[in-house]
Amino acid sequence: MAQHNIKFIATDMDGTLLDKEGRLPPDFFDVFQQLEQKDIMFAAASGRQYYSLLQTFSSVKERMIFIAENGTLVMHKGEELYSCTIDTSSIHRIIKEARLIEGAHIVLCGKKSAYIETQIPEALNEIKKYYHRCEFVKDLLEVEDEFIKIAICHFDGSQEHVYPSINEKFSIDHKVVVSAKVWLDVMNINASKGDAIKYLQETLNFNFEQTMSFGDYFNDIEMLQASFHSYAVENAHEKVKTYARFSAPSNLNHGVLNVIKEHLQLIESD
Repeated sequence: MAQHNIKFIATDMDGTLLDKEGRLPPDFFDVFQQLEQKDIMFAAASGRQYYSLLQTFSSVKERMIFIAENGTLVMHKGEELYSCTIDTSSIHRIIKEARLIEGAHIVLCGKKSAYIETQIPEALNEIKKYYHRCEFVKDLLEVEDEFIKIAICHFDGSQEHVYPSINEKFSIDHKVVVSAKVWLDVMNINASKGDAIKYLQETLNFNFEQTMSFGDYFNDIEMLQASFHSYAVENAHEKVKTYARFSAPSNLNHGVLNVIKEHLQLIESD
């Protein structure tokens, strides 16, 4: 499959494109400009909030696509292209169950903002990394918004302490995914980064063979499956690597950009 046919590149953020300090590679914007010159679309595909992604890519925010909140919200030039919401009754059931888990911190993710009840400093420091627009409320059950996700943080490990009970009760009609060491997300059963990419493939005139993606954790699996040119970074979870056709160097070695640069060189030499 010729790499020079690629029209769309999507990458996860934390653990994939970003370094351990949450920073973009130093030459990211130079490479982004080269992609633009070749008419290759670029998307940040993240569990992060849309408003957090806007802050990271502020200088090019009008020129790229944002697949936010694990694919539940897709934005371009400030306009919503796609969303996958959860009804309020389901939201309330999930919140009530999550409140029973000792040590769990709940983030209710709406289109307007994220909402939290916790005021524990450690939790607030973790939450603010991913949710730029976040509002403290006394009761999450009283919030009014269009809801796209519930994120649950547990510092002793989301897979060990949150996944068992939440998956048992909600996986039949919701998507329950461990998105990071301390994070778990609950979404609409039809929501994923992969479903968002499939929607974009149908509406923006590119296909599976013309799609490149990069990921490292369980919430990236569907995105990798929606891309022929699927890359797991070296530091990815071992199970996630089995879903990728190719491998990239770790995020600490700027693996995503290294692969993209190689692709650009292939185009130039073609």
